[in-house]
Amino acid sequence: MPIKAIKGMNDILPEEAELWQWVESEMHRIFGLFHYREIRTPVVESLEVFARSLGSSTSIVEKEMYSFEDRQGKKIVLRPEGTASVMRAYIENHYDQQDPLARLYYHGPMYRYERPQKGRYRQFHQIGVEVIGSEAPMIDAELIHMADYFFKSLGIDDLELEINSLGCMVCRPEFTDKLIAYLTEYKADLCEDCIRRLGKNPLRILDCKQEKCQAVASEAPSIQEFLCQNCEEHFDDVLEGIGRFGSSYAVNTGIVRGLDYYQRTAFEFTTQHLGAQNAVAGGGRYDGLVRLMGGPHMPGVGFAIGVERLVSLLKEKSLTKTDQGSLVFMAAIGTAAGNKAVKLVSELRKQGIRVEMSYDGKGLKSLMKRSDRIGARYTLILGSDELDKGVLAIRDMQEQSQVELPLDDFSSVVTHIQGG
Repeated sequence: MPIKAIKGMNDILPEEAELWQWVESEMHRIFGLFHYREIRTPVVESLEVFARSLGSSTSIVEKEMYSFEDRQGKKIVLRPEGTASVMRAYIENHYDQQDPLARLYYHGPMYRYERPQKGRYRQFHQIGVEVIGSEAPMIDAELIHMADYFFKSLGIDDLELEINSLGCMVCRPEFTDKLIAYLTEYKADLCEDCIRRLGKNPLRILDCKQEKCQAVASEAPSIQEFLCQNCEEHFDDVLEGIGRFGSSYAVNTGIVRGLDYYQRTAFEFTTQHLGAQNAVAGGGRYDGLVRLMGGPHMPGVGFAIGVERLVSLLKEKSLTKTDQGSLVFMAAIGTAAGNKAVKLVSELRKQGIRVEMSYDGKGLKSLMKRSDRIGARYTLILGSDELDKGVLAIRDMQEQSQVELPLDDFSSVVTHIQGG
């Protein structure tokens, strides 16, 4: 019996990996335009990093983390999310003393032991952005606009930005009390998970995907009715800033974040193309998190993108990278032609041209089948006849045409290929 991957761990095969590479290259390019800098944190962290930031009673800590003891008995985990790891690195390395406004981004695998389903695996990947050091509403607006800009750079221009304010530690308690009182009346209509949330994190009930819970939530009190003046002004300024950057939005009072340290801005980018799991990205403001984890009081805001969902969306919409240049296949027949072809292939690659060459000594018919299979635009044919004439045959696989160019005129070969 063949060995199989562990349940919930997903292979990313070459055809799909090209989409991942495209996403990652656009991530680096777009985030760099906004002067964000990459940070890389370990996959393995101390349990305390997440118990302190997420809360020991959250379902992530209680049920979903991959945790174990090392040889010295220390409790360690595979990171279930990226924000807490970045905060730990920020505090440990005294980054507030190096950069009073830290603009950071990261990407990589996360791990949660939950039921695998389409677009959600036990090893999943996130792209995340964090800004630490500013309470300015325009930071929230620029961050949200950057996410919008990133999606549009991939050709995704129909995501819906839904945004809300969660209030702050001054005004949220009154809202929470009213919400609990309302939800308690309809406790019998809630799902099992939401009944549990009622005593721990009632705001999460507003975000439940169960139809019966959504019906209860639709009539729940709105946080907008309880915002203090400071939170009202902050939210208005965020919305105005998003509009000023040219991104569109819709206020949705059901948008919440699942962790207590979030306050004020909360948002999601959603799609109609992926079924019930419709959120591609989500984020918000977490002004108390750095202090909660033992650092100085530093405000922060950020978001995370689910890469599996994003790639699924690209595939659903048949979006692919289009600027990779023509793929070339070198079909060399015979030892002498093969030796000459190796040098030619090397020079083409130095010009940034993608080339595959076969070294198996096969005939022209077999080589042409390989070229067709990999989707090459051009096949370069070099055999004894071409060597005798001092030419290189270039077959356009798309146009089904063929030309011969002088072997010693390398620039004309490059021009012909790049012109296609």
